[in-house]
Amino acid sequence: MGSKPRIHLMDHDVIVVGAGPVGARLATMLAERGVDVLMLEEHASIGRPFQCAGLVNPWSMDQVGLTNTVLQEIDGATIHGPHHASVSVGVPGETRTSAVCRNRFDEGVVHQALKAGAQLQLSTVATGLLAIDGEGWRIHHRQGSTSGTTTCRLVVGADGAHSRVRHWLRSGRPKEMMIGNQVEVTGFETEHRWLEMFTGSAIAPGFFAWAIPTGFGTHRVGLWSAPDRLDEASPEALLHALMHTSRHAHRFEGCQIVARYCGPIPGGMVRRPVRERAMLFGDAAGLAKPTTGGGIGPGFKQVAMVTDALAEAIHADRLSEPALKKLSRPWDDLRRHQTRARALRNLFLTESDDDTLERHVAVFAQPEVTAMINRLGDIEHPVPLGIEMLRKVPSFRPLALKAGWAMLTA
Repeated sequence: MGSKPRIHLMDHDVIVVGAGPVGARLATMLAERGVDVLMLEEHASIGRPFQCAGLVNPWSMDQVGLTNTVLQEIDGATIHGPHHASVSVGVPGETRTSAVCRNRFDEGVVHQALKAGAQLQLSTVATGLLAIDGEGWRIHHRQGSTSGTTTCRLVVGADGAHSRVRHWLRSGRPKEMMIGNQVEVTGFETEHRWLEMFTGSAIAPGFFAWAIPTGFGTHRVGLWSAPDRLDEASPEALLHALMHTSRHAHRFEGCQIVARYCGPIPGGMVRRPVRERAMLFGDAAGLAKPTTGGGIGPGFKQVAMVTDALAEAIHADRLSEPALKKLSRPWDDLRRHQTRARALRNLFLTESDDDTLERHVAVFAQPEVTAMINRLGDIEHPVPLGIEMLRKVPSFRPLALKAGWAMLTA
């Protein structure tokens, strides 16, 4: 007969550093499976500071059922080229994503974790990790002027783009790190249930800006780009130019800024998201979508892929690096999809000059291409659409060889 593993007494089975939506979702699912989980959150309240566009796709919303946090359902987008071209994609009445109140959404996910039995410490900054002879971790932390330590058998880094846990574990860096800047405004108008995207090197070099309706007459207006594409400009200066000197400036006349946000956007899963008795999730693992910068959807998928196997491993104390690598193999699909999506984004957007990008938007506006986008377009799975356009849209066929090489090397 096999003997049970010898499990040394620790304060908790799992400590999740970071109580954002991905960390809290993991805590919920593990606690529901009988795992003793503690969440450490450095801020004094949940959902702040708010640093993203606040979009949640239907699948992710179904996981948590927090429809009461939705400010505005969104059916589609109008994409503006750098010069004159534009195209609207989407189907009225078919929700593609939802703008949520991130404060209420994050609080809701954390409440689910607490209801499932997880514990939470606010205003608690993790300051270091110390391995305990291959049996677990001692987490050093600070709460105000008080310092302390807490032990666990598995540590999880869900502490955002600039993850301390990732640094302490020497897990590598995300493939790319974008930066974004966003304001919330009153006085801007868009088509009902429609967001807008603005492209061009003078607006968001290599990427795009957005205006997202958030209900009650407000919009989130922001942009993202890569630091090496900004030259001497700043995201704040580019956003100011979009609203005051670009060809779209007249649409922002009379807008009043009521809030400002900024933050990093990590793209590309880190080299080693799993270490001995340690794992990284969400932005800490570099899982923001390369096409939109969103992190909640990929993070929730990452959690769902491993929770059952991870809970069993925790109960059996099978938490070595090889064991965790084996149970996290489903993440390989996430990594491959993310890499291919980045290659296609670079091809259609990031590596295109303004004239080329203008031509791309004009092609998107052709009725048969717009119909293809509406049929295959998926904010979570852009790769099938990109491949189909390369195969069937004559204007994009010259890109096919380059795309094939990019996908192959990816």
